[in-house]
Amino acid sequence: MTEEKDLSRLRIDRGAAGAQPARRRPTRTIVVAVVVAALSAVAGYFFLSNRVQEAEVATVTTAYPSQAFSLLNATGYVVAQRKAAVASKAAGRVEWLGVVEGSRVKEGDVIARLESRDVTASMEQAAAGVKVAEANLLQGRAELQDAESAYRRAKDLLGKAFISEASVDAAAARYNKARAGVAGFEAAVAVAKANLRVAQVAVDQTVIRAPFDGVVLTKSANVGDVVTPFSSALDTKGAVVTMADMSTLEVEADVSESNLAKVKVGQPCEVQLDALPGMRFRASVSRMVPTVDRSKATVLVKVQFVDKDPRILPDMTAKVAFLEKEVPQDQREPVTAVQPAAIVERKGRKVAFVVASGQARETPVQTAGTLGDLVRVANGLVPGQKVVLNPGENLRDGARVKTAQK
Repeated sequence: MTEEKDLSRLRIDRGAAGAQPARRRPTRTIVVAVVVAALSAVAGYFFLSNRVQEAEVATVTTAYPSQAFSLLNATGYVVAQRKAAVASKAAGRVEWLGVVEGSRVKEGDVIARLESRDVTASMEQAAAGVKVAEANLLQGRAELQDAESAYRRAKDLLGKAFISEASVDAAAARYNKARAGVAGFEAAVAVAKANLRVAQVAVDQTVIRAPFDGVVLTKSANVGDVVTPFSSALDTKGAVVTMADMSTLEVEADVSESNLAKVKVGQPCEVQLDALPGMRFRASVSRMVPTVDRSKATVLVKVQFVDKDPRILPDMTAKVAFLEKEVPQDQREPVTAVQPAAIVERKGRKVAFVVASGQARETPVQTAGTLGDLVRVANGLVPGQKVVLNPGENLRDGARVKTAQK
């Protein structure tokens, strides 16, 4: 009986056993929810980081403060005020050519020579003719001296009644004939010398010389080519070379009639050449051609360079900015500039998102005012970089972007 009573006391407290799991279930649910949220956040971060975002980009440029003084812009070409197609007045075959394209020559330097054996022979013949005429003149003067002496003696003898008047008349006639002969011989000498000068000119015309100091631009003939004054014959050349005086380079720009009031002689200008995009050259308005082009309604304005540079060549394309006033010396250097839409604020500082290798990198920048429609950048960006325009709040450092150039 005692054992039965002890066994009857053995019971399972199901209420106490079931209460413990009920208290642990909410804690486990919270932990699971936190883990899921963290994993979702991490997955979202990696998704956003790896997702390619489309972005409109612009290029950081180099600007000049002189843009603030610009009244008018025009395009044109560099030309040489002093330019010549050097040719020969004589016809002949090129025997020697001493220049090539780019050769610098001085006034009077020999550029080329033509075959000159025929004209040289004519000159030698003319020189011999001069000697013959001079010899005849000497003979004539000797005869004149003899006739003059005979005439004097005849007059003396006539005074002493030793000869007749007829003898004196004959001596006088001989004297006058000798004087006329000397005059003829002197004229013959002059003619012979003139013929010699003509022959010398013909020889000189076979030597082609530089008309002024300059640079050879083009070479139109080679050794062996036949050169004629007007290049009218088949397979002949006119000009041997074309040269220009580089010290007279200027820009010819077309200015619209409606903007002509903004331009005047002596006005300061700034010239930009397509061949040298990173440079600006000081210039001024030299003159205005007083004729209007009807087809284009423009006036030709000639701008001379103040800043000389050996890299400036004829026929270069040029952009001319007609300025309101001369640019101060401290504002002639270029500055870095960018569109205002590229700069935004993040955490109280100005930044720009630089695109490199397909990613946008947040870069702090310092600005230094405006320059026309652009913002001047003092630090942080360099010309040539690509920056995102109007970056949204969801654009983060290192985000992958697909660019669209503007």
